[in-house]
Amino acid sequence: MEYTAILEKQILGRLKVDNPWWTEGKVPSFYGKMSPRLYLDIFYPLVKDVDIQRAIILMGPRRVGKTVMIYHSIKKLIDEGVSPQNIIYVSVETPIYNNILLEQLFNLACQILGKEKGKEQFYVFFDEIQYLKDWEINLKSLVDTYHNVKFVASGSAAAALKKSSNESGAGRFTDFNLPPLLFFEYIHLRGYDIIMRESKVEWGGIESSVYDSIDMGQLNELFLDYINFGGYPEVAFSARIQKDPSQFVRHDIVDKVLLRDLPSLYGISDVQELNSLFTMIAYHSGMEFSYDGMSKESGVKKETIRRYIQYLEAAFLIKVVNKTDDTARRFQRQTTFKIYLTNPSLRCALFEPVKMTDGNIGDMIETAVYSQWIPRDERIAYANWKIGRTQGEVDLVGINDALQKPSWAVEVKWTDRFFDRPSELSSLKYFMEKNHLSQALVTTIGQRGRKDMDFGTLHFIPSACYAYTVGENTLRQAKRSFGL
Repeated sequence: MEYTAILEKQILGRLKVDNPWWTEGKVPSFYGKMSPRLYLDIFYPLVKDVDIQRAIILMGPRRVGKTVMIYHSIKKLIDEGVSPQNIIYVSVETPIYNNILLEQLFNLACQILGKEKGKEQFYVFFDEIQYLKDWEINLKSLVDTYHNVKFVASGSAAAALKKSSNESGAGRFTDFNLPPLLFFEYIHLRGYDIIMRESKVEWGGIESSVYDSIDMGQLNELFLDYINFGGYPEVAFSARIQKDPSQFVRHDIVDKVLLRDLPSLYGISDVQELNSLFTMIAYHSGMEFSYDGMSKESGVKKETIRRYIQYLEAAFLIKVVNKTDDTARRFQRQTTFKIYLTNPSLRCALFEPVKMTDGNIGDMIETAVYSQWIPRDERIAYANWKIGRTQGEVDLVGINDALQKPSWAVEVKWTDRFFDRPSELSSLKYFMEKNHLSQALVTTIGQRGRKDMDFGTLHFIPSACYAYTVGENTLRQAKRSFGL
């Protein structure tokens, strides 16, 4: 594309505004004062590694801190001695950059800096890259051409990014998914990790780490705050936004995702219909759905609903969890399934904060617990079966695909009743006996301990402690997946 001298002058001016460290030698204090997400310890080594000729694609839902993590990475680069004038940041969604190729933007930045591209090491960050058509072709070309440049791109249109990254960036791109705040991160960023303590439990002959709290009352209050406000860093740490989270979340997250980002790729023309479906799902997060039931209730065709759900899942707003039966069999055709919000605080923003005593608090506890598992690449299902007049369900089941059998089971409860009456957990008892599971886990409000039953061992742990433990393990697994 050719652009006029006036436009070029405007672009040069915008690049200078977006890169204040070129003249000031540091990132704006606004970002420097923010506590970094714990994922930065995983992301930054990938940014710093210039030996591997690959671009990093940072993707995730809106407002989870991708841009802030880029700024924190730039700050660390400068702190570690990289020249501020060898770091380039471009927000691709800025209107003035519309339809301008990535290489042209890189060239203009080097022109401002008086740098020769082939002679020095650069770090180049393209933020919200999905707004550039054919970005993946542009970026792959840059990676292949400039071996002395580390390219990092971010974007919120997760499905399009992932699809394009896989198809065009094979061998050239490394995908990095940033989820909403984990409960483990939330506790650490708020400085309450001092109330947590690590302990050990024997699980299948192996000693595993679990976490307890020295103040369960405070931890449960923090867990409720997390459920209502904790998924988005900006909401979690702003009392002002918490007074009216609906305006922030609906405008900056829901509306942009539902109206702007991807509907056309999925053949969605009626965004109001899509919005109505998402609102209904958000209100009933953690419940079982079927395409037939949703179609009858809404009057929308099943295939259209299927497309809507595919989009909402690709946009990181929901997670569909498939059903298995009492033998952990994989169904050829899923007629019923559960849907969870990927971030429980979405529900609060769309409706109102939940309280400890609300009737639907159990579903939101389950949503919060499940959201800690979502970033992992593991097959998790829920078990539901009916034999004669007897029906049973187990909330979370880990499936061993190689053996086609369950490897673990968890019942998520928001009550201490079953700690005193474990024999009432009849569905879990049946599932354990049927699948020869010697142990299972049950969450509570505040009770913890071990109960040895005639059908196996039950480990009881408060729901907040379990969510914290799963979140910590999720971070550990992310580190291992990148060889850290």
